[in-house]
Amino acid sequence: MHQFLPYAWFEGRCIPFDQAKVSIATHALHYGTGAFGGMRAIPDPEKPGGMLLFRPDRHARRLSQSAKLLLADLTEETVMEALVAVLRANKPTTPIYLRPFVYTSDLGIAPRLHNIETDFLIYGLELGDYLSPDGVSCRISSWTRQEDRSLPLRGKISGAYITSSLAKTEAVTSGFDEALLMNTRGKVSEASGMNLFLVRDGVLITPGVDQDILEGITRSSVIELAKHMGFQVIERPVDKTELCIADEVFLTGTAAKITPIRQLESTVLPTHRPVMDALRQRLVSITQGRDPEFSHWVTRIELEE
Repeated sequence: MHQFLPYAWFEGRCIPFDQAKVSIATHALHYGTGAFGGMRAIPDPEKPGGMLLFRPDRHARRLSQSAKLLLADLTEETVMEALVAVLRANKPTTPIYLRPFVYTSDLGIAPRLHNIETDFLIYGLELGDYLSPDGVSCRISSWTRQEDRSLPLRGKISGAYITSSLAKTEAVTSGFDEALLMNTRGKVSEASGMNLFLVRDGVLITPGVDQDILEGITRSSVIELAKHMGFQVIERPVDKTELCIADEVFLTGTAAKITPIRQLESTVLPTHRPVMDALRQRLVSITQGRDPEFSHWVTRIELEE
């Protein structure tokens, strides 16, 4: 069972988590008309009574943009103010994951986005490693990643994650840890909830935004960080066979952080991962507030007002 934080942001204020309830008639429950975000927060190792948030401004911006795709109005400032309120109400002492969610709260049965009420909530839970840091096994899913012309994939739209759910369960029930989804053009898109990178001859490669991927914040951070560290980065279409012969393959995401792929179906991948290891070590240093060059990526929140 998840260990949820005792207080959630619901209908404009912090209330006990077990009192934050929605009706069985809630529109988003029936039609997937919501959009969510996710971010990690850890206790400040240098200052007791504080928390460190990794790039909350980018997360708030993406959630605000996702809301626009649902014709809802949610400002970045509203998201940030609620995040601070939730942290101060809960005063966590362990690493946590925060889940903000904007959704159609109307009690209606017609699938629509016009003339409908929306609301916004945040809850949190204690979270360690979402995937094993030692690596995961993956299979190519029989399910296909949606196209942006059928769903607004640049937002984390809740209804879109039925495909991810089907792919993840298919992978686990067939003996693997995770699924990789191909797009409708037969190119590698992403995992069930993570972006994908590979390394060939020292060059970092990742499917571009034209491959129906989510524009992941950890993904963009790794790209920027890699360039800063002197690695060549190429965003382009990726074939399945490239993964089998790559020098390194890994996943990125807020929950997954940087996680290596150790096996793709029957192919065992290399365990020597110098590029990934260098990026992961640097990213950990940044998220812990120990890297002055990237201190602007970390927001410190004082838990006492």
